[in-house]
Amino acid sequence: MKSVLKFLGNYVKRIDKILLLICVGLSSFDIFLVNTLYENGYVSESTVKTQFYAAVLGIGASLIVGMIDYKLMSKLWFIYAPIALGLQMLLFTSLGMQRDDDIAWLNFGAFTIQPSEILKIAYILTLSTHIFKLGDKLNKLPHFILVCVHGLAPVALIIKQGDAGSALVFLFMFICMLFMAGISWKYIVAAVAAIPPIIYVAWNYIMGEHHKIRFLILFDEELQEAERLDKYLHQYNVKIALGSGQLTGMGFDSDALLKNVPEIYNDFIFSYIGMTLGFIGCMALVIVFASLCLKLLSDASGAQDMLGKLICTGVFSMVLFHCVVNIGMVLSVVPVIGIPLPFISTGGTAMMFTHVAMGLVYSVTTHRDKQKHMFYTEDD
Repeated sequence: MKSVLKFLGNYVKRIDKILLLICVGLSSFDIFLVNTLYENGYVSESTVKTQFYAAVLGIGASLIVGMIDYKLMSKLWFIYAPIALGLQMLLFTSLGMQRDDDIAWLNFGAFTIQPSEILKIAYILTLSTHIFKLGDKLNKLPHFILVCVHGLAPVALIIKQGDAGSALVFLFMFICMLFMAGISWKYIVAAVAAIPPIIYVAWNYIMGEHHKIRFLILFDEELQEAERLDKYLHQYNVKIALGSGQLTGMGFDSDALLKNVPEIYNDFIFSYIGMTLGFIGCMALVIVFASLCLKLLSDASGAQDMLGKLICTGVFSMVLFHCVVNIGMVLSVVPVIGIPLPFISTGGTAMMFTHVAMGLVYSVTTHRDKQKHMFYTEDD
């Protein structure tokens, strides 16, 4: 009993309390927002309950994951990797749900899950382990090709399922983790040189017309006017809702614009924050997310080995991409590609496994010899 209490006491001492506080605070804010939408009749009671239970289970799971040494988790890849990949492959069966132009959800009758959220956790762990084990051999061509296959295979799989947004998240994580590992400048130059032909092939042979319009409409005012009563109408209404709150917001009793905004509780929930809490509320949330990203970077910097640095970098890049792209979608500066706002957009799977991802960072911070920070090191 004493050993258990000692372990728990040491765990509480070492866990990144600031990161935990930010994550719990964001989840609490999300539940508050979803409850106001429920009170105005825009989401069901079950949506509120799903967010609440997902947050509670996610926080609990993150604390449990944080207790497990990340080095041990990296060795158990043969357990969780096949499960995560198997769930992703089930999307090709009758369990896969068709939504718009993608198949990203599994329907088990009583509940649905988004397997790509689970795959992100396995991806961060397995890719970190792969790169860490290579060490200095990473920049040798045969090993680098194998790492690229490992990193890009899930991207190709998810693109095949039509979920371009999630595929880009995996691609961004892959790039950031390679930079953290010290990729050779030769590969960077080669990658930059390959961008134009990749864009050409993607634009002419992979992307559908609906995907192309999402890009073109950002820059073509005539196309915006032509599509204002069709494809661009919803995005136009999102911007109107975002700006309607002006400086301090219209409050949570005003719902005049909500009926015209699609997915106000999900992908475009940032516009709801702008409408209800105004510019001040939006900037406050941006500051919180910036603090979250900086804390993840600090934990990556303070990790005691490259494996820990890679895991923290993977989580950091995932959160950063989601934040920047989601807010960019609302501001109409990036295409609408279905990227949710971490901890804030509705979705039980995303909520739960974003917390689990934070659990990986808790594990890195609690299982090191000394408490390290970005600018200094504490003695135990």
